[in-house]
Parts: sequence; C-alpha cells; structure tokens
Amino acid sequence: MHLSPKPYTMMLSLFLGLFMACSSPSEQNSEIELSPSDSEKIEAFSGKTEQATFAGGCFWCVEAPFEDVDGVITVISGYAGGKEKNPTYGEVSSGRTSHRESVQITYDPEVISYSELVDIFWQTYDPTDVGGSFYDRGSQYESAIFYMDSEQKKVAEESKKRLDESGRFDKPVATPIIKFTSFYPAEEYHQDYYKKNPTDYYSYRKGSGRDDFIKKHWPELSAKEYPAKSKSELKSELTDLQWEVTMEDATEYAFQNEYNGNKEEGIYVCIVSGAPLFSSTDKYESGSGWPSFTKPIDPRVLDKPVDNSLGMMRVEVRSKFGNSHLGHVFYDGPAPTGLRYCMNSAAMKFIPKSEMEAEGYGDYLWIVEDK
Repeated sequence: MHLSPKPYTMMLSLFLGLFMACSSPSEQNSEIELSPSDSEKIEAFSGKTEQATFAGGCFWCVEAPFEDVDGVITVISGYAGGKEKNPTYGEVSSGRTSHRESVQITYDPEVISYSELVDIFWQTYDPTDVGGSFYDRGSQYESAIFYMDSEQKKVAEESKKRLDESGRFDKPVATPIIKFTSFYPAEEYHQDYYKKNPTDYYSYRKGSGRDDFIKKHWPELSAKEYPAKSKSELKSELTDLQWEVTMEDATEYAFQNEYNGNKEEGIYVCIVSGAPLFSSTDKYESGSGWPSFTKPIDPRVLDKPVDNSLGMMRVEVRSKFGNSHLGHVFYDGPAPTGLRYCMNSAAMKFIPKSEMEAEGYGDYLWIVEDK
C-alpha cells in the first residue's frame, strides 16, 4: 500500500530527486535560465537534430504516422536511393528512375530516438512484401531503411532481426537496410497529403489493403481502446500517492518505490488508462532510484511537453490516453537510444509475463521474450 508523504517531505523528496537523481548529470549542478519567449513546442527543446529515411510504398501513408509525434520536427515526402538528380513524381512513379518513394524525418535525439522511429516504421506497411507495396508494384514502391551511419545500421539490423524472429508475419521480413545516398523532396502537393486531401487519402489506405494489414498484425492503440477513467473514479480508486503523481505531477521517493528494483519479465501499463507503456526488455538499472527504460513500447502513446518548472528546462513524459504525469526523459541513457525514461512507479501498473495473456496484453508477449 502506498502512503502519501506529508507536504513538506514530499517537497523535500521532489527537490532532492530533481537535483540528485531524476535529472541529467549536466543539469545537476546548473540551471537553465528561461525567457518569456521560450517555446513550449517540443522541437525547440534542443539544438540537436538527426535524420531518418524510410521507404514503405506510398509516401503519403508513411508520412502521416510520424506527424505529431513529440520529438519529430519535420516529415518530408520525397524520393531516395536513386542516382538521378531532381527527379519528378511522374518519373519516379512510372519506374523511370532508381529512386523509391520515401520519407525523411528530422528529429530531436534528446526527445525521441532512432530506435523508436524504426519501431513506428514497421507498423506503417507490409515489411514482407517484395516487388512493391500492396497494389503499387515496381521497385519505386519497394520498402527500405536508409541508414545514415553505422549506429543507425546496427539499430535497424537488430530491430529487423527481432521482428523477423517474433513470428508476427507468415513470411520473412524482406525490407533491405541500405546506406543512405540521396533524398529529394517531392512536389509541394504531396506534402501533408493526408491533411490536404483526407477523403482521397483514407480511401487509398483502405482500398489498397494497407489498413487491413496493419489492423491484422498490430494491436490497436487508441483512446477508444484505452479510455481514461473520470477524475471522480480515479479519486476513489487510486492511492493518495498515485493521485498526486499522476494528476498533480508529484514525484515519489527515490529508491522507495514499487518498481525501481523489479527485474521480473512483463510490461508496465498506465495506471489511469491501462495503455501499454514500457517493457521489462527495455528496463535497466540507472542508479537514479526510479524505474528507468531506454524506450517505450510505442512512442505514440506518450506526450512529451517541455517542463519549465523549478527553473529548469526538461522534457516531461505523460500518458497520452490517461492525460497523466509519468516522469521525465533525459539524454544520458545507454545504447541503443541514449535516452533514460525516468518514471514514477506510482504512475504505472506492472503486468507479469505470466499474466499478460489473461490481462489482455497477449499481443505484447513477443516484446518481453529474451533477446
């Protein structure tokens, strides 16, 4: 049972936690001065940017899933991997070039990792399709991961191997991992096509079979599937500490919380909505005193607003469907992401591997299997 700390001890724990453990080492002895003009948009958090380039058939359908993901700065539809300079849509779509329809993502590595982007990419198309994508056939519609450096190559290869061995598909994962050479943005009318022409876009997704394939092979992650309970229900069901952490953005005691030392296999779900958040596979001992993870199960279930409290600029992590505070993410974690998702135990519920099927999380068993 959780006991709620007294107000003054809660504040002491909060300050000690923020300055000694649940903060990046570079922040422990310094503060960032913020001006009134500081943007709340997450892409303004860091000056660092990196790029990821993926091909998965129709670029409209690969672009949209990455939009509005916190940490993603831009998503551009275009043409990648070919030798021809400045290709046009007519040339590429007809197969007269060696390019593939692709998307290039610019992102902030202090907020979202390349590994997380690869996880999203696998869920946007059929990675077993050879010779095209759904009813778009030809090399111009073949899938690919274009790696920018050796680290991206390693992450992509390990992710592909794990997915291939998971048994999620009836056929082998066929997407090649190719060294990046070139990318050319597509014509303006192709950018944000899902916003400009929603009727055509969603009809295309449905008619091509893409939506049915994704629905068949990947579990639904939506507010409909994981609805948050009302405040009155939560107030009666949550402990005082759980309420203070999730609804009032409090921080629990370091080293004196339920899951910091938990080494059991399973997943951690949002205590408010039940949405799957983190896997034991990605949990590690950070020494911070709070459960720490290198990445979430799916970054699209998280919101990451900039937290300007206490004179510091940090990235808060919130449950999107629960609209609840989880913790913060810092750029001081281990490979393969470099991130440390520092979470409050009180914001989550642990589902042991042996109970996942019965609790409705059987679709995630493959994630917690030994690597």
